[in-house]
Amino acid sequence: MNTPPFPVPRPVVTGATGFVGARVATLLGAPGTARLGSPGWREAVAALDLSGATVIHLAARVHAPGATEAEFDADNVAKTSVLAEAAADAGAARFVFASTVKVFGEESGARPLSGSDRADPRDAYARSKWRAEQALAGISRARGLPVVVLRIPFTYGPGAGGNFRALARLADTGWWLPLGGIANRRSVLQVDDLARAIVTAAGAPGIDGRTYAIAHGEPLSTTRLVEAMRRALGRPRRLVAVPPALLEAAGALAGQGERVRRLTRSLEVDPAAFSRDTGWVARVDLEDGVAGALRGAAA
Repeated sequence: MNTPPFPVPRPVVTGATGFVGARVATLLGAPGTARLGSPGWREAVAALDLSGATVIHLAARVHAPGATEAEFDADNVAKTSVLAEAAADAGAARFVFASTVKVFGEESGARPLSGSDRADPRDAYARSKWRAEQALAGISRARGLPVVVLRIPFTYGPGAGGNFRALARLADTGWWLPLGGIANRRSVLQVDDLARAIVTAAGAPGIDGRTYAIAHGEPLSTTRLVEAMRRALGRPRRLVAVPPALLEAAGALAGQGERVRRLTRSLEVDPAAFSRDTGWVARVDLEDGVAGALRGAAA
């Protein structure tokens, strides 16, 4: 997609140089941008011309080992609130907020989760995103600011860091790995599909006030993801089917229980509502997307 599927009035993007934001900015052409990482971020927000603008707020504290709850709130709640207040004051056309599926919690259980399911955030990052969603809902009610919230899953692609990079490093070895018997269901999204979803949400009519879960329509198991990585890297499969319960017990003994559960448990969301309301669907084949991400990492 070279042009947005709907007109996006006066786009202003935060986090426009990041992993996702750079792709969103490319799709939008030459959007206005706002940098919220400096000590003078409040002054930067006050200087923005947001009259009739579509604000796409992607900047956030995400992977921050050791960060406190207060630090997450300062970056993810306070900055969101100040930016939204400024947008409301200026009469912005829409405020699109990038949240996370972790607001639902760490597991989905027997069925995929949707935007109407209750929140159950379990870590400081997810709790800060949930509090930001609540702040936006209050500003929207009080000030009439049109808000759309996107809860985003595990995102991968060329340049991806965090858990994707760590798992790719593990896959790029000749070691036998105990990950061959994990039949979980984890929602994922390739970064270019995510960028299209965000731009779609910025312009689609009739969706103000909605909270959407977005993802590829087909979830991935950890086993399938590692298999795809090893194929793309030219490595032998070398996966042993160890029962997930045994992996979790070993992880707990090693003080890595939470990390192991992210490999063994399901966190699946249903993107049907967003697709129905906007026409967006993920286009990047999962296997092709994984291979492309790893080629990009090696470039």
